[in-house]
Amino acid sequence: MSLIDWIVLCCTLIIIVGYGVFKSRGNKNIDGYLLGSKSLPWYHIGFSVMATQASAITFLSAPGLAYTSGMSFAQFYFGVPLAMIVLSITFVPIFHRMRVFTAYEYLEKRFDVKTRAFTAFLFLLQRGLSTGITIYAPSVILSSILQVNATYTTLLIGCIVIFYTVYGGTKAVSYTQLLQMGIIFIGLFLAGVMVVHLLPKDIGLVKALHIAGKSGRANAIDFSFDWNNQYTLWSGLIGGFFLQLSYFGTDQSQVGRYLTGSSIRDSRLGLLMNGLVKVPLQFLILMIGILVFAYYQYNQPPLFFNKVELKKIEQSPYQTELTKIKEDYASIFDEKQAQIDRLSAALDNDDKQTVNDVRQRLSAANEKTSTIRKELTDLMEKNDPKADTNDNNYIFLNFVTEKLPKGLIGLLIAIVFLASMGSTASALNSLASTTVVDIYKRFINDNGSDIKYLNVSRIMTFFWGVFSIIIALYASKLGNLLEAVNILGSLFYGTILGIFVVAFYLKYVQGTATFVAAILTEALVILCWKFDLMAFLWLNLVGCVFVVIIALMIQYIRNILGRPSELPNR
Repeated sequence: MSLIDWIVLCCTLIIIVGYGVFKSRGNKNIDGYLLGSKSLPWYHIGFSVMATQASAITFLSAPGLAYTSGMSFAQFYFGVPLAMIVLSITFVPIFHRMRVFTAYEYLEKRFDVKTRAFTAFLFLLQRGLSTGITIYAPSVILSSILQVNATYTTLLIGCIVIFYTVYGGTKAVSYTQLLQMGIIFIGLFLAGVMVVHLLPKDIGLVKALHIAGKSGRANAIDFSFDWNNQYTLWSGLIGGFFLQLSYFGTDQSQVGRYLTGSSIRDSRLGLLMNGLVKVPLQFLILMIGILVFAYYQYNQPPLFFNKVELKKIEQSPYQTELTKIKEDYASIFDEKQAQIDRLSAALDNDDKQTVNDVRQRLSAANEKTSTIRKELTDLMEKNDPKADTNDNNYIFLNFVTEKLPKGLIGLLIAIVFLASMGSTASALNSLASTTVVDIYKRFINDNGSDIKYLNVSRIMTFFWGVFSIIIALYASKLGNLLEAVNILGSLFYGTILGIFVVAFYLKYVQGTATFVAAILTEALVILCWKFDLMAFLWLNLVGCVFVVIIALMIQYIRNILGRPSELPNR
């Protein structure tokens, strides 16, 4: 990066962190530290909710996902608006009326302490692991730019987030996220404009999207009903609905965001704002990936987008084999470019026959490209068995650093940092609140002073920060980070949601039945994933439905056997 980019990056980070620390000064108890004294307006909540979900993984992996496989991932978010409506009607007023710190406190009041503890454990396990992935994502950026080991950049980013989260708590998180989302919207808009500007003069936005579409990259909606297809309209609406309902309704990293609202109305408006903005925002991010794809139809893309791994093989004993692969790759690109020119002319003349012919030829050329890349990755693994052969997360990063003008590079890299900081800070805050309220305060010290709980909250924030950094150091082997974090969530969210559905709507079912049902269902979900029985989004539906069904069955059997009624521990 240039000096200007470094100045833009550093100034942006300093201003954001400094503002958050300044606005969060004066915390004296855990109500202020964990819930911001429940004083934030609706727009604050809306931006905070979006920033918590839109991690750096979104801005690194989503454009790369669109580049390699098209717009189909947008369907993943189709369930968000429906989930926001349901949450606003049901979850929000219940949590506000009960004045809870965490979502899991409600479960003890409704069921018993073991159900509360098990659900909190599932959350801590899932969120602790996924937070490590969100820390790793931006560390890839510095690692690639500075040409240093990702271990050092992971430690740097993790320590920055730990600093202001430990100091300022949820207020520091919310105030930084408010500025972060504003900068993110501006940066993404500028990135989209610049990609279009870099296209050939006779190729505008509409034509670029047409070319990408004829190359199989504009497949935004798939109406087929296939259990094994990751992204379809139905998996997004149904499986995605259950995933988003569980994430926003039972994951403390999100519940903690809207519990900071000054009223039920503010919390509801914040969630509805997220529901209205999230899908268009994701379309914009994916469209940037599509436009990058269109750009590389006229400009030869790198053979491998991860410069560090490519450099290793260039300096290895396999240089002769690599040279042959590069020659074949360039030859196929020349062939593809000729077909793209034919496609452009055919689109201008509405020549459908030529368009169909070009599509077939491009498909064949893409298969040849895939074969060549497979030869390259095999060579990489032969040279280094631990080589990272998935460069999906580097596609957008490579384009930004190589093709965009000075200043904008620093801003876009700052966006990835800000997104990571926002989601990671929310996660650490939620992990600390769940550990303190649901574990420490409930089982270890239930008569501590406000200062004692505040200090323990800071210690737990620090602990989970260190834990997440350790996980981040092993995240490079997970492939596409955006898919990895969503798969991880789907392993647990369905079960957690099922527990809350039983709690809210099936008053007939008691704690023991729900507890046993949750354990059995979680084992079933893991088995379904382990043996690849269905696409991961459907695991959310399976988890929720089976908790409900099994809990009803167990409760019915217990009633027949004459088991005594259970009273929740308060």
